[in-house]
Amino acid sequence: MAENDDFVRKALNEFQRILRLSGPAASASYSLLGSIIIFSMGGYALDNHFLTFPLFLLVGLLLGLIVGFYGLYKFINK
Repeated sequence: MAENDDFVRKALNEFQRILRLSGPAASASYSLLGSIIIFSMGGYALDNHFLTFPLFLLVGLLLGLIVGFYGLYKFINK
């Protein structure tokens, strides 16, 4: 039974180590996706309000890409 507990403890420690190491990359990818989604949704809402369907959606998508990749660039060059 002690060998099984030791194996589980080692496996959980290794899993925690992997999660700790992958945290910054996950954070950068979430901020990239988040900015693209938020700006696109804002553009979509403006298009619905002003009845100019693809214009603000495309502008929002472009702004989201720029802001997202700028944040990713800042994260990489930290």
